[in-house]
Amino acid sequence: MSEIIPCPKCGSEYTYPMGALMVCPECAHEWNPEEVIEEEIALVVKDSNGNVLQDGDAVVVIKNLPVKGAPSPIKAGTKVKNIRLVEGDHNIDCKIDGFGNMALKSEFVKKA
Repeated sequence: MSEIIPCPKCGSEYTYPMGALMVCPECAHEWNPEEVIEEEIALVVKDSNGNVLQDGDAVVVIKNLPVKGAPSPIKAGTKVKNIRLVEGDHNIDCKIDGFGNMALKSEFVKKA
């Protein structure tokens, strides 16, 4: 029996193969599992110094970052633990004490 690959769109585990493609019955998404593996490998995020970041790393904010709706910015030198890398403009998801869940740009952090 082949390995079950969860849907990259909705995360469903009820996927099934159809020829060379995988199909999700819950969201009707079809994809090539070989391309998904290549896309996951292609995500490389670097900090302000050019160091490659990985999920679970700790980083330090290098400049004050204003936050909409917050009375004070995230101060330079704030250490953020256990980051998660995502695709997009703000490519780091994390939780910052006093601010909650945040999305940061990798160009404003350095690896701790």
